[in-house]
Amino acid sequence: MIDLKFLRENPEIVRESQRTRGEDPGLVDALLEADASRRAAVLTGDNLRAEQKAFGKKVGQASPEERPALLEGSKELAAKVKEAEAAQHEAQAALDAAHRAISNVVQEGAPAGGEDDYIVLEHVGEIPKFDFEPKDHLELGESLGLIDMERGAKVSGSRFYFMTGYGAMLQLGLLQLAAQKAIANGFTMMIPPVLVRPEIMAGTGFLGAHSDEIYHLQDDDLYLVGTSEVPMAGYHSGEILELNEGPNRYAGWSSCFRREAGSYGKDTRGIIRVHQFDKVEMFTYCRPEDADAEHQRLLGWERDMLAAIDVPYRVIDVAGGDLGSSAARKFDCEAWVPTQGTYRELTSTSNCTTFQARRLGVRYRDENGKPQTAATLNGTLATTRWIVSILENHQQADGSVRVPEALVPFVGTDVLR
Repeated sequence: MIDLKFLRENPEIVRESQRTRGEDPGLVDALLEADASRRAAVLTGDNLRAEQKAFGKKVGQASPEERPALLEGSKELAAKVKEAEAAQHEAQAALDAAHRAISNVVQEGAPAGGEDDYIVLEHVGEIPKFDFEPKDHLELGESLGLIDMERGAKVSGSRFYFMTGYGAMLQLGLLQLAAQKAIANGFTMMIPPVLVRPEIMAGTGFLGAHSDEIYHLQDDDLYLVGTSEVPMAGYHSGEILELNEGPNRYAGWSSCFRREAGSYGKDTRGIIRVHQFDKVEMFTYCRPEDADAEHQRLLGWERDMLAAIDVPYRVIDVAGGDLGSSAARKFDCEAWVPTQGTYRELTSTSNCTTFQARRLGVRYRDENGKPQTAATLNGTLATTRWIVSILENHQQADGSVRVPEALVPFVGTDVLR
């Protein structure tokens, strides 16, 4: 949730953020009205409770003759207090609903618009030029015994797959390399639960516009996570952290699950858009004033991983309408996919400022020992999808694929034949 104090002092900034996202700026005024109504209800309730307390003292000091009338008045006052408390609860519920309806405030400088309105910040690496007709990742994966989509569909349905032989080793190697790099950069490795409670899923902002993409186990009222960002965001919920000596950094290795609702007909071939995949995700808790610098560090660590697999990529500044409700700014690294003639997302890093931490009650103590709301950030360090770019960019004329040097020790061979 956004900071109500910031909203009261800067309503036009929040309205402009809503416009940048392509969302309703009128929600800002609805939230301001709900905030004013709740504060008025609290004031009314406080005044009545103070009056009730003073009246109680008067009853205690009254003579036997005065007491019956005063007791009758006390009953009337108690009824008013009860009504005021009910009104206060109702006003609080309305405020909570209006508060949760507004996405995080987009950071100044982020482009406006939707999915196609990103800004390209940089191109890295040379796009390969083949003197043969390149194969796509699925043809390569099947011919080399790395991917089995047919049996994946037989066992689990469409958009499921088996990673087999060296394909499995390639995925494990990617994730292991990411884990090693995370540890070397001060992250604590985690293998988190992949089922979370509704309040944790809601706290991270994933139960909004894209809630239909999440698998829900109705009998248990638990959600399967689409990223380990979710359990890692909930890891310190309701806690006060010590962040004055630097951020708390975690890297979660988990399977991830996405229904991909609304994406039928898109990327149905191969392992680009699937229902289950593995990922190593970076997650940081820090002081809000440190968040922008930490965001650049996360992007730098993603770029280091992409350099290790030696694929050409570009960095984009994601537009407001494609940020998701929690992020104030997002940078994606998209790798070149030769057979598609385009770039596809491999990493994403988001600065969620205090939005998630405010929902989840994650705070830290400032220099004066006073609790303040923390900031949270996240970033991809490796996923199954990276195999698409590795296979296509490193394929050779004889149908084999060169294994990036950094992955050879994990895969066990330098060429997949």
